Amino acid sequence: MANAPRTVPCTVLRIAALAAAAALAACGSVGPDYRQPDEAIASQPAAGRPFAEADPAAGLQAVPLPPHWWRLYRDPRLDRLVEQALAHNTDLRQAVANLERERAIEAEVAGGKRPVIGVNGGPSFGHVSGLQLLQKDYEPPDRFNYSSGLSLSYQVDLFGQIRRAAEAAEAGTASAAAALDLVRVNVAAGTARAYAEACSTGLRLSIARKSVRLQQEAVDVTAKLHEAGRAGALDTGRARAQLQQLTAALPPLVAERQNALYRLATLTGELPQDFPRELADCAVPPRVAGTVPVGDGAALLRRRPDIRQAERSLAQATARVGVATADLYPKITLGLSASSAGPAEDFGRKGTFGWSLGPLISWTVPNTGIAQARIAQAEAGTRAALAKFDGTVLTALRETESALGNYARELDRRAALQAARDESATVAAQARQLYRNGRTAYLDALDAERALAASDAALAASEAQLSDDQIVLFMALGGGWETDDGDRLAATGSEARKQ
Repeated sequence: MANAPRTVPCTVLRIAALAAAAALAACGSVGPDYRQPDEAIASQPAAGRPFAEADPAAGLQAVPLPPHWWRLYRDPRLDRLVEQALAHNTDLRQAVANLERERAIEAEVAGGKRPVIGVNGGPSFGHVSGLQLLQKDYEPPDRFNYSSGLSLSYQVDLFGQIRRAAEAAEAGTASAAAALDLVRVNVAAGTARAYAEACSTGLRLSIARKSVRLQQEAVDVTAKLHEAGRAGALDTGRARAQLQQLTAALPPLVAERQNALYRLATLTGELPQDFPRELADCAVPPRVAGTVPVGDGAALLRRRPDIRQAERSLAQATARVGVATADLYPKITLGLSASSAGPAEDFGRKGTFGWSLGPLISWTVPNTGIAQARIAQAEAGTRAALAKFDGTVLTALRETESALGNYARELDRRAALQAARDESATVAAQARQLYRNGRTAYLDALDAERALAASDAALAASEAQLSDDQIVLFMALGGGWETDDGDRLAATGSEARKQ
């Protein structure tokens, strides 16, 4: 018959089904697409301006900070200690593990984009009830049975919930990578600070011991003068009291140096008692010779890991709004299943097979309050993440300006102390010459030597503060996480897994 309906071929049906699925999957994702907000402080041109405290007269140069800033000190021992810390530090090992976990979460979320295959099956022995066979008072014979099944399901990402979840997971991974970089910054700076403190304290300790020796000479001279009747008991008591005060200053310096060595050992992954013995006598604090590269605000915003971490957390929070919004819409899962079940002796026969193909639609239409609450939570989380991002940028700019200012002012202070020390040295030299020529008493020359020692101590304390301020500045600038090959996880993770 010419007008008889024709059966649509299975191939056409399959093509139509695939086309429909593709059309559904092509629909846009719900929720906001992320981009750095225009109202964010990091988006403002003023945030990228040159630093107000970057005074070239203080030896500060507006050029980018190099990746391995500690090499500016040209100190092989410091280079070796920092590299050891970056390879074995326990905080870094923890940060690497956190990054690996985030990458595993990202892989888990990405798995939602792929079809899911399920297989089941198993044998059994027994019989069904007679009523199931519509035979009253009938007991079927016992026999072996089997069942098996194969299913294939694929969730159509109609409203982009899976894509938004993948975006959130990807941003979480990037945030964890930035957190790893931040730990590297802190570890490198902490190692350099501990090294500088050990050496600076060694210098202060040697000067303090010199002051004790000079004061001991003063006590001895005063005692001889007292025996000769040329000095009173009051002068002797004062000299001894001063000696005790200077001696009392030694133990805290010894403890401070030892604590720095212990901290240096643990930062490099060693036991505290296994601190580097070669640093026990270090008395020359590290210091960059020449200008210090600081860059500008724009370079700081790109380089500081905590800023990148906060920005990626904002992107993650934004993607979660889309994940929550998608719960307002139905979910469609395309499924194909095939099964075979029956008595064992009928295995493989046509009558034991069954199959089905069709979509599964799930939608909690009446109860959207929960979804709306989750959307509100996600949106509040986005606002909180933006506030944290802004706060991180402001903190980074403030820390850098403060570090620059402290460093520049300490340079001024050191210059004044150096001038005072030079004057004291001149006076001490003149007093020694006068004493040799018999034109002044020994106590006067000794007082000049003690004044010189006090100037040396003040200058050494300023040198120690200058070294610390310099390292704090490098830490505020956010350098030290970059590697030559650019593969941060591979370089750090491989070493961490050896522990």
